[in-house]
Amino acid sequence: MTEDVSELLKKAMALPIEARAALAGELLDSIDQTVDASAEAEWEKEIAQRVAQLQSGTVQTIPWTEVRRRLSDKLAHSG
Repeated sequence: MTEDVSELLKKAMALPIEARAALAGELLDSIDQTVDASAEAEWEKEIAQRVAQLQSGTVQTIPWTEVRRRLSDKLAHSG
């Protein structure tokens, strides 16, 4: 990583979480300019299904801190 990129990353990490999430999304969007219409349609269906599940209460979310803890525990015990 170049010094310029390291400095940019340092500044980005100092942003509030919402700004970092927006920046990450924009960066990811900038990487792949190819749009697969059928894949986009499938993602839209998947997103709508997941939103409906959340709204109906058939599924519950897990806080990111808990997901990270579970992954760390799993990795620690897999080796």
